[in-house]
Amino acid sequence: MNEPVLDASAVLALLNREPGHETVSAVLPAALIGSVNLTEVISKLCERGVPPDAAMQAIQCLGVEIVPHSEGLALRAGALRPLTKAFGLSLGDRACLALGWERGTTVVTAERHLDDRVEAAAEVRILRIRNAG
Repeated sequence: MNEPVLDASAVLALLNREPGHETVSAVLPAALIGSVNLTEVISKLCERGVPPDAAMQAIQCLGVEIVPHSEGLALRAGALRPLTKAFGLSLGDRACLALGWERGTTVVTAERHLDDRVEAAAEVRILRIRNAG
């Protein structure tokens, strides 16, 4: 897999050693994370009492490349809204899918709602780290 894109749920699964974390670990350090998803990870860690600087350091230790949310990504994520509205995707989900589409690579996620229908609508391959059960 070439430079897969990690969504926030995948990074949190890795940091918290949740089910599927081994799959995420296997794609490091060649993985990317978009700045929108980085914000989600830092937010969740801060909600759990982790200081912002420590949260950022934990992510940096993973060795992932942080990709700024560009105008092009904003356009693609916005264009995905009508295509994926029925699936309940968040802005973070769409930003992650847009980055995967732009880079022509796989999106790695723990989110079950990012299923085959979303994969087809977003025109990007999705690797779910947990079984759909």
